[in-house]
Amino acid sequence: MTDALVPRAEDFDEISALLTLAFHGDVDPELREVERRVFEPDRALLVREGGIAVAHAGAFTRELAVPGASVPAAHVTMVSVAPTHRRRGLLTGLMRRQLREIHDAGREPLAVLWASEGRIYPRFGYGLAAQRLVLAGDTAGLRLPDPTPAEGTLRLDRPTTHRAELARLYERVRADRPGWSQRDERWWDYVLADVKDLRGGATERRVLLHEGPEGLDGYALYRTKEDWAGTGPRAEVQVGEVVAARPEAYLALWRLLLSIDLTRRVSFPIAAVDEPLFRLVDEPRQLGARLADALWVRVVDVPAALAARRYATGVDVVVEVTDDLLPENSGRWRLVGDPSGAECTPTSAPAGLACDVRALGELYLGGAALAALVAAGRVRELVPGTAVAVSAALGWHRAPAPMEVF
Repeated sequence: MTDALVPRAEDFDEISALLTLAFHGDVDPELREVERRVFEPDRALLVREGGIAVAHAGAFTRELAVPGASVPAAHVTMVSVAPTHRRRGLLTGLMRRQLREIHDAGREPLAVLWASEGRIYPRFGYGLAAQRLVLAGDTAGLRLPDPTPAEGTLRLDRPTTHRAELARLYERVRADRPGWSQRDERWWDYVLADVKDLRGGATERRVLLHEGPEGLDGYALYRTKEDWAGTGPRAEVQVGEVVAARPEAYLALWRLLLSIDLTRRVSFPIAAVDEPLFRLVDEPRQLGARLADALWVRVVDVPAALAARRYATGVDVVVEVTDDLLPENSGRWRLVGDPSGAECTPTSAPAGLACDVRALGELYLGGAALAALVAAGRVRELVPGTAVAVSAALGWHRAPAPMEVF
């Protein structure tokens, strides 16, 4: 592979053009400026041939909510290869070097990404750690429970007007939802940017705010898209995110979102697999849910990663791990943990379970069932009964969920 270089900030336009080509988009000057503000050139790798950018991989410096904690995680992004340079090992070289640099820096025990295709990243040790439900359904006739006196009040406004309040509430709720990424000022700029050319004919983004006894305790970002049929109105409510600190706020937000005048459909592409909405509506199949992949996690430093999260119940297990790309992770590790903390140390004791690093990534956020990986032959039970003994500890009381594509 041609040696990759760390790009300069001024290389962003060329990198953006490469990404636009690879992902079949059009150059949008407004979007490019939004993305420029979160670009981290010192975390990027760029391959040039004949002075032209032909391959790139980057990462964002953010924290990821995991069971019981928030952990620094390299948010891998902007991975692309020019159509003229496929099948030359460029992607493999970039991903291997990136993993090595993340590991050797010693700051981030995890890497996380969204995959354009699921077959690409498992060969680099990434495992599917969080799935999502894509909702696209009819709202006509859909019913929710009646309001309660504790529900508080709702109001509409522009999101940027309430940025600080939204940030505080998001961080408060994020602590209890594995898979949500930390947002600093740059990321709130990115999330709230409302690029007109990306609206697809829908309105500008709006924020629905819910105020309870102690102030703001819920919000929803959404837009609407006009549509009419011969029988009357059939506009769509396009929900971007719903954040609620109380059940009453969650219910009130969704009651309005599902009943806006002249709308007949709702879409919500990042619903959690344990989304409470399914326990509230009178006909959940009307939401048109489809299961899709979301976050792929790569354990970069096995002992640091396993010690960083918390465990639902007490666990004491020896796991034999194999990692072809980062051999420092290979070996036997004793994990001892509970809801208050954990430690993971090398050991020569016999292992109860054996797996590759990809399987660890799938289990890390608490969403994948250990029994399913055992049944698939992805985790081997070396001591009978071990999987049953540790399965509950590896789970969590909330399913992992994504919040935004990065």
